[in-house]
Amino acid sequence: MPSPPPAPPPPSLLLQDALAGLLATPKTLPSKYFYDEEGSALFETITRLDAYYPTRTERGILERHVGEIARAVGPRAAIIEYGSGSSEKTRLLLDALDSPAAYVPIDISADFLLVSAEQLRTEYPGLPVLPVEADYTRPFKLPELPTDTRRRVVFFPGSTLGNFLPDEATAFLKQAGELAGPNGGLILGVDLKKDRAVLGVAYDDPEGVTAQFNKNLLVRLNRELGADFDVDAFDHHAPYNEAEGRVEMHLVSRYDQTVHLDGHAIPFRARESIHTENSYKYDLGELVPRAATAGLTLEGSWTDPAGWFAVLFFNCSLQRPDA
Repeated sequence: MPSPPPAPPPPSLLLQDALAGLLATPKTLPSKYFYDEEGSALFETITRLDAYYPTRTERGILERHVGEIARAVGPRAAIIEYGSGSSEKTRLLLDALDSPAAYVPIDISADFLLVSAEQLRTEYPGLPVLPVEADYTRPFKLPELPTDTRRRVVFFPGSTLGNFLPDEATAFLKQAGELAGPNGGLILGVDLKKDRAVLGVAYDDPEGVTAQFNKNLLVRLNRELGADFDVDAFDHHAPYNEAEGRVEMHLVSRYDQTVHLDGHAIPFRARESIHTENSYKYDLGELVPRAATAGLTLEGSWTDPAGWFAVLFFNCSLQRPDA
């Protein structure tokens, strides 16, 4: 008898998530898929724009206070960075730390991750650099750390916590605490609430780079999944939703149209949007109690003179799942 035909490959997570979002009402796409190689490069460009304050503001905080942060971390810590990207801020931390045990960058974009990891190995000879290609919002396995590691410290700069819905943010904080484990730590960057005019230009820059970054999601679906989005038929829109305390990124259809993906015809009405990202802005009075419910105790807080951004250090009291 002839052999049965091979089973078709399972649908990719990208396809599953794209269909789930685009067939829903209202339409959505997960922001984690911004960061393919092109998206990661575009985001690095965004961080250098005059209008985009978070990166330079957080970097300024780290430059002024990294010695205090390093003392809070202590010697022989393994630094585990979620969404590491180019690891630029990490260098400030590694330079200040007392004999770091290892650096574990975690990123969903494999090409970008490996190039960055190789650069760090060259810059920090003797430091184990152990990259992990993973979606840090899902379970993943850490590489084996040096036996003399004294503590695990999760490094999550860049205000990415704001991309999570409130319940998701609490769950994420708990997961980070569990990964760090007893006596572990979490260094967290958070964007604070501020005037909407500052937010407006930060997320819709005059150069149009953020618009290109947002639209790259559609470029990626066309390239990787065979969708037929007319990218120019969608506009970037980034309003501040004051009631929710968040900037929302949308891709808005210019007119009635139909897009095809994996055999599905997906209709769009004129001005209908795809909601691609939230960026929540925090005040510490609401964030610190939330972190406490996730087993995290605030030990240090540093901000800029304008009070636009904060870098926080938490101690973790949760037991690691692998302990």
